[in-house]
Amino acid sequence: MRVMKWSMIALAVAAGTSQFAMASSQDESKGFIDDSSLKLKTRFEYMNRDYKNGASNPSSGTAGYRQDSGLSQLLTYESGFTQGIVGFGLDAMAMGSVKTDGGSGKRGNGLFANDSEGNPEKSQGKVGGAVKLRLSDTTLKYGQQFVASPVFATDDSRLLPEVATGTLLTSKEIKGLELSAGRFTALSKQTGMARDSIGGVSDEDGNHGKGLSGGINIFGASYAFTDNFTAALAASDAEEYFKKYYANLNLTLPINDEQSLNFDLNAYKTKGDKRGDTIDFLGDGVLGVDNNLWSLAAAYSLGAHKFTLAYQQSSGDNAYYYGVDGNSTIFVSNSIQISDFVGREEKSYQARYDLNMATYGVPGLSFMTRYVMGDNIKTNGLGEGKENEWNLESKYVVQEGPAKDLSFRARFANYRSNGAYSAYSADNYDTRLIIEYPLSIL
Repeated sequence: MRVMKWSMIALAVAAGTSQFAMASSQDESKGFIDDSSLKLKTRFEYMNRDYKNGASNPSSGTAGYRQDSGLSQLLTYESGFTQGIVGFGLDAMAMGSVKTDGGSGKRGNGLFANDSEGNPEKSQGKVGGAVKLRLSDTTLKYGQQFVASPVFATDDSRLLPEVATGTLLTSKEIKGLELSAGRFTALSKQTGMARDSIGGVSDEDGNHGKGLSGGINIFGASYAFTDNFTAALAASDAEEYFKKYYANLNLTLPINDEQSLNFDLNAYKTKGDKRGDTIDFLGDGVLGVDNNLWSLAAAYSLGAHKFTLAYQQSSGDNAYYYGVDGNSTIFVSNSIQISDFVGREEKSYQARYDLNMATYGVPGLSFMTRYVMGDNIKTNGLGEGKENEWNLESKYVVQEGPAKDLSFRARFANYRSNGAYSAYSADNYDTRLIIEYPLSIL
């Protein structure tokens, strides 16, 4: 992995030095202050999960109900780059949240950390920063940052986002080609105020990495062959955990001004590494993390309407495992509100419908509904596992005026599994309300 990583860096530098004569982002720099931005994002989130059929709240061991809500603010500052051949800059972030509802008996939705007595914290906050250098169209950044690689992605599905600590090199020297390489040594979870080592994070249900530590090396490449056809490759090495490889092909076929077809293929291959080969990650007596996961989605757009069908398949020694590499590291079609449909040997099918109400005179208003069913899940002696989930979502974004970009989003999910799979994932209803207001100060 290290050889591949540095090969990518060398390629990026070589591309940059061969095109100094051409205009670049650094050539057009207006300076540290003039190109800077300051943004404040305020978010309110209400969430409850109501577990059915006698299931308890897995996080508190109490009645099968979780409910909490809170308000958060995320302030981000991004400086411009100083002028010259090599530009220097600084980024900074400050974030905090306060609890508006939710007690110890209803905890577990991942909005707040728990104090020493097991009660959700009333407030929490953290700060971070990063330094950055830019040469031509190649940027090197070190410090706390948000990452969106298919093999290492920080999650922003709760009040506060995950924050990664490390180094990331991004190069866009060749039109249409983006190269990236990096190493990260810490990942602060959404409810965590400290920088946890890789392997010490937890998912929204409190499932922690199994005592592993170290860093993660990543690299990626994406290329736009045309405006309608792109391809991407990525790989990661989570030390003493696993190696992961990813590929994507995305093709859009325009039919006319009102119609188009889109095909999206995503694939992962995970290979256990050292101790990762001997750990029971899911707690069901199955060792290892070797897994192959892929999905193919086909979408037909007709004016305001979009119809999507998707198929997804998981195979290997275990289910697809992620979290230590970021709780958003799952770029596949059937990863939806509650389930990812990535069980051992699972096959899943999705039907989805989207409606954009701008065509009907209400710009900013949209609706979505989808249904996913999965079967063929291999369990530890319990028979064939099956699961299904139905989602319904509506969102409205204010289009103009003092409240421009203020958004209201309502999400509902109904999840069910059969007896063989209920030990892995319990039946529940999931309801969320998210109100968000992004404000550009500078």
